[in-house]
Amino acid sequence: MVSSKKPLFVVVAGCAFTSMASMRVCDAMLPQLAQEFHLSTGEASSVIWGFALAYGVSQLVYGPLGDHYGKLRMIAFATLACALSNAWSAASSSFEWLLVARCVAGATAAGIIPLAMAWIGDTVAYEARQVVLAKLLGATVFGMMSGQWLGAVAADALGWRWALALLAMVFGVAAVALFKAGGHRCTPAARPSQGGRHVYCAVLQRPWARVVLLVTAMEGAFAFSALAFIPSYLQLRFGLTASAAGLLVVFYGIGGLIFSRVAGGLVRRCQAAGLAKVGGLCAGLAFMAMAVTPSWYAIPVACLCAGFGFYALHNTLQVNATQMAPAHRATAVAMFACSLFLGQSLGVAAASWLIEQSTPSLVFGVAGLGLLMLGFLFSGAMRQRGPYAA
Repeated sequence: MVSSKKPLFVVVAGCAFTSMASMRVCDAMLPQLAQEFHLSTGEASSVIWGFALAYGVSQLVYGPLGDHYGKLRMIAFATLACALSNAWSAASSSFEWLLVARCVAGATAAGIIPLAMAWIGDTVAYEARQVVLAKLLGATVFGMMSGQWLGAVAADALGWRWALALLAMVFGVAAVALFKAGGHRCTPAARPSQGGRHVYCAVLQRPWARVVLLVTAMEGAFAFSALAFIPSYLQLRFGLTASAAGLLVVFYGIGGLIFSRVAGGLVRRCQAAGLAKVGGLCAGLAFMAMAVTPSWYAIPVACLCAGFGFYALHNTLQVNATQMAPAHRATAVAMFACSLFLGQSLGVAAASWLIEQSTPSLVFGVAGLGLLMLGFLFSGAMRQRGPYAA
């Protein structure tokens, strides 16, 4: 990355950090929300998949806006909107209002990470892009860890409202920092001559783009359906407190952080196709291990491997997404994020139903097998067609 862009990248990464924290903050709260509002854990999980659904659908709006008005400008306003929506979530008087507020929070958070990826695609040469994206990935992983830990501690000690109120304040600080850094004054991107519908069609006409979007949706369904229920699973099966369960799930993020630090060497050693296979193998076996472990002592290692594997596969998909349609990069990356989080929302909803009918162990087993197969199939497709074939 050009040296003059580094301070701005730090601010953008801070916005991405807080966006991911808001996405995962409710994971460890589900038993407490279920108890306070007299719901089952599956019903309470709607605050997770509702956020993800709104996040995914809203990408269809932010992508063209980013191409039209400028990516950093949209990130700045989206971060400010996140502050307001999280404050609303904290003040919700009923579960119905909390669900609505969480959906709005998902819709506002949708304008941060994908547009940050598109901005990197515009400003960083392809040869260095995967490493810079890995650095952004590190910020989002740290945000995920912080959000899960914050939600767990709040559920045990402070109350869930305090966690959402704190997120609102952090979003406000991040928005001010980006406005001061000049994000709102960025020159808008060239206005496309085609309408939004034609831009989406132009991306979907590329065969490799369709493959990337399909694989991304499946990745989101498998990985996040399992991740969302790890804290509840640990509390209900092993009798751990919310704080202890949240602390163990932090190892998932640590695995992602480890990947972000070694990504450069792995890319040189394995190439992109090999990295996808390694990621699917690690994540798949780790989730299957969670399904059968008789003790919580194995969970930290399993979470570490699952996080490392997921982000190895996901980083490979991210690089493909930034190259799907360079002329409409924000729209293409927004479609990528839409696929990921629509897959997540469907996966969490399906997992909720499966838990009601069976056990969480089955969710982890299905997710692990799915990610294992997905990593090998995508790796084979990349070797056959080339990672950026049109």
